[in-house]
Amino acid sequence: MSPRRTYRGNVRLVLFDVDGVLTDGSLHFTSDGEFIKSFNVRDGVAIGLLHEYGIASGILSGRSSASLTRRAKELGFDVVVTGSSDKLSAYEAIKQQRGLIDEQIAYVGDDVIDLPVMLRVGRAFAPGDAHVLALRYADHVTRARGGHGVAREVAENVLLADGMTLDEIYRAFSSGEVRSAIVQ
Repeated sequence: MSPRRTYRGNVRLVLFDVDGVLTDGSLHFTSDGEFIKSFNVRDGVAIGLLHEYGIASGILSGRSSASLTRRAKELGFDVVVTGSSDKLSAYEAIKQQRGLIDEQIAYVGDDVIDLPVMLRVGRAFAPGDAHVLALRYADHVTRARGGHGVAREVAENVLLADGMTLDEIYRAFSSGEVRSAIVQ
């Protein structure tokens, strides 16, 4: 088996919106008024995949919730910003804190609140069921709908754009050489 390929691409951080990207956008409320979100297990593998190739991951969400905080911790996101309605200011702060430039950041958004960040980053992604303006300004539209494996498709796309094949991308997984924690 040939050695694992090193990622040489430009993307150093992938930021994800949550509602409509990592979830399908539905909010289920308990009798106590807490809302529950459903996350897709494929997206957990995506975060591990990014980390395996040295690409940081983050959440930039307008909402905050206990379920989101728990999932973000469980998956090991490098950056977690929640409850931020001014996503562009939050994005600029993240960029500065991490010492990155726009071209090194990818963002996945699904609605008009995401447009300022989508228009700034090096690569913008949108789920297949995103708002028409998010679809228009995305560099890549996923086949997956929000909450149905969008992050997995984005992670693979970032690595495929570097010239890797799916076999190369997953070689470390199939050989048991994975260094990153993979949580579904």
